[in-house]
Amino acid sequence: MSQKVFLNAKEINIILHRLACQLIENHPNLENTVIIGIQPRGTFLANRIVTILEEEYKLKNIPHGQLDITFYRDDFRRGDKPLEANKTKIDFIVEDKNVIFIDDVLYTGRSIRAALTAIQSFGRPKEIELLTLIDRRFSRHLPIQPDYNGRQVDAINDEQVKVHWKEIQGEDAVYVYSK
Repeated sequence: MSQKVFLNAKEINIILHRLACQLIENHPNLENTVIIGIQPRGTFLANRIVTILEEEYKLKNIPHGQLDITFYRDDFRRGDKPLEANKTKIDFIVEDKNVIFIDDVLYTGRSIRAALTAIQSFGRPKEIELLTLIDRRFSRHLPIQPDYNGRQVDAINDEQVKVHWKEIQGEDAVYVYSK
């Protein structure tokens, strides 16, 4: 299996700042807006975006949480091993709020479909937007597109796109793996 670096740490940092600016452009002061990272890997991206918004743009008390979609996925019964759920932490109201879902890679769109179903358990949002670091635009199974996107990658189906986060793998990088 070969790998190539698609984004390095410096490029990821620039993209995160650009995404934070785009959020502020569309949601000044983030009033009536909540940020939800999709478990497991979208939570790292969501935390980074919230940190930039709070530390560099001085926005305070941004409601943010994490949403587990494990049992809302349409393929959760297809594996051989039992699934382990992640943690959902939403300690705020989503009813009539602008919800921004954050995930690291948009691939088939099935995770986002599951998130759209899962969030209904917490109320009816006014609007839902999607922010992703990587968009694998030619791999979609569902008609779902990001509102905010870091980069697009044209990986073919047997290639994998993996985001490495400093918090887990000890580095910030995006790799494309091919068999």
